[in-house]
Amino acid sequence: MISFLLRRSIYGITVLFGVVTLVFFLFGLVPDPARELAGQTESEEVIQAIRVKYNLDLSLGHRYLLFINDVSPLSLYANNTESRRYRSKEEVGGFEVFSGDDNKLVLKAPYLGRSYLTDRSVSAILKDAFPGTLVLALVAMLFAMIIGILLGLWSALNEGTWIDRMILLTASVGMSGPSFFMAILIAWIGGFLLYDSVSISLWIIVLPLLAILVQRMVLKRKIPGLFTGSIVLGTVMWIGGSKVGIPAFGMILPGTGLPMNGSLYTVDVWKGEQLALKNLILPALTLGIRPLAVVAQLMRNSVLEVKRQDFVRTARAKGLSEVRIMSKHILRNALNPVLTAASGWLASMLAGAVFVEFVFGWKGMGLEVFRSLEKNDLPVVMGAVMVIAVLFVIINTLVDLVYGWIDPRVRLN
Repeated sequence: MISFLLRRSIYGITVLFGVVTLVFFLFGLVPDPARELAGQTESEEVIQAIRVKYNLDLSLGHRYLLFINDVSPLSLYANNTESRRYRSKEEVGGFEVFSGDDNKLVLKAPYLGRSYLTDRSVSAILKDAFPGTLVLALVAMLFAMIIGILLGLWSALNEGTWIDRMILLTASVGMSGPSFFMAILIAWIGGFLLYDSVSISLWIIVLPLLAILVQRMVLKRKIPGLFTGSIVLGTVMWIGGSKVGIPAFGMILPGTGLPMNGSLYTVDVWKGEQLALKNLILPALTLGIRPLAVVAQLMRNSVLEVKRQDFVRTARAKGLSEVRIMSKHILRNALNPVLTAASGWLASMLAGAVFVEFVFGWKGMGLEVFRSLEKNDLPVVMGAVMVIAVLFVIINTLVDLVYGWIDPRVRLN
């Protein structure tokens, strides 16, 4: 276990070093933002002062070394306040490991710099924004995992039936829908179209029930496509029946009551800041659609593959019940690829919530990154990318540990 964690730590540090280097040179090669920060009418003295403040007057290599020194947990800073390597204790925190006449060695959290626009610490900005994104990603991933596993299992148990085909079709639609389009669509449907009330025609309920009765009691056999066709016909009569004179026989249900935008906390004039969990529903649903579709397909294929293994046939030959075979043998072995997908998607949600947070006005790291990119506030964007990279490494390491618990055949050594 210790050797495994040591190897993973070395691997993680290598990955993070590569990400930090790539991020710096990617954003370090953009045009000098000093003129944009100062404004078009400011003098050259003011622009030069901004360059000096943010080290933009130095060469790219020199800035890179200063940047690596800042983000490193163990940093060498100068005691001279005029030095570019000077950082006050209030700014970087931590504690001194060694202090000399000219330099000091400090053990601290990575220092991500200050915002170009607000001069506020990037760490403080991301600390305020990250909880909103973390809650949104966790709820969306929990929704995707629970529903996706159940749908995949249901699809595998009904292989080749209309249920299997409908689930696969729904999963394909979920994977193909772009996040920004799905966010707008779900916000419009859930927060505007169905906000006050939901009208449902009885045709969409009566016709499928009638199809089941005809098959079982009249025809005494199953007709492929009859049930699915009745659902389609009921939907057509619900949506377009009134235009050709067919009565809707509808019933009115309460609407969603969900807003099109909003954050985890709302500010009331009289009550102050309040928790608003209902604002989480639509963005979490939007963010969880694609991983739900992936998990459902992976779970279906994995269950079907495990069901054909020799040890499952042996368990059936021993007389074990189907419930025990499914819970103890099939499910446990089928979850490995699902966990792999879940680990990648959870970290991707933290990185890819930009469009969802922007559409729903959700105050999180994605919205902060979007605004920073829009205003060319590069330190905030760089800090967010590095935080996400750290989360990727941590989540992948934790998933490797969970593998050994779920499947004893996976050996950490």
